[in-house]
Amino acid sequence: MNVRRIVVIGAGQMGSGIAQVCAAAGYMVNMQDLKQEQLDKGMAIITKNLSRQVEKGRLTEEGKQATLSRITPTVDVSCAKEADLIIEAAVERMDIKKQIFKQLDEIAPQHAILATNTSSLPITEIAAVTKRPEQVIGMHFMNPVPVMKLVEIIRGLATTDAVYETIESITKQIGKVPVEVNDFPGFVSNRILLPMINEAIYALYEGVATKEAIDDVMKLGMNHPMGPLTLADFIGLDTCLYIMEVLHEGLGDSKYRPCPLLRKYVSAGWLGKKTGRGFYIYE
Repeated sequence: MNVRRIVVIGAGQMGSGIAQVCAAAGYMVNMQDLKQEQLDKGMAIITKNLSRQVEKGRLTEEGKQATLSRITPTVDVSCAKEADLIIEAAVERMDIKKQIFKQLDEIAPQHAILATNTSSLPITEIAAVTKRPEQVIGMHFMNPVPVMKLVEIIRGLATTDAVYETIESITKQIGKVPVEVNDFPGFVSNRILLPMINEAIYALYEGVATKEAIDDVMKLGMNHPMGPLTLADFIGLDTCLYIMEVLHEGLGDSKYRPCPLLRKYVSAGWLGKKTGRGFYIYE
């Protein structure tokens, strides 16, 4: 299938990153969000990222302007009428994703592939609300999108080989490395990462060590670039909690039970870097 126009739903950290890498690879991109304020913020992030590449000599000013010219921000979801591929990067909630996919299924042309950037939710369940489950697939990008190479590609129960091959090819064209994963809660990345973060929170909760010590052990002893509690703050503690709940409910094993301290921080509104406070305090 020939994909020329990509629509990205959501202009947040993930959506803007996806729009940037697709436009940089030569695709025409519509970045859609409900709020103009979020679109402006998303475009500012993209511009800043590209400017940094120019400063480092990795991109020319002409290349930067060409990439920006291929991105059209819009609050109008009817832009999906022109899409060959739609990548949804909205909030990680099943009810919202189902609502979006129902709407996109009605608007998008028959040939269009509908992809979701979900980090943990079942692709098959999302696909079931559409009349084209065979054209629904998971494309789980890593954060920050312009930097991280991996994209987990997740087939739903009905996803065809042709759709998978198209998405695998596009993933390579945008400079990423595709890895095929089956449709299980959390896929591979978050099934392994989030229980590790949750266990680090338990170690803090039970007084095994301070947050700084826990992070230092994992950085200096396990060669992780960032400690698990710092990483949790960057992901967002509400997102961490939600993924742990998806794992706990979907796999039914008590080892996935979210730590009470994680629940307490989320209830307090201490969601990490985005709110200025999580396990650490941010200016």
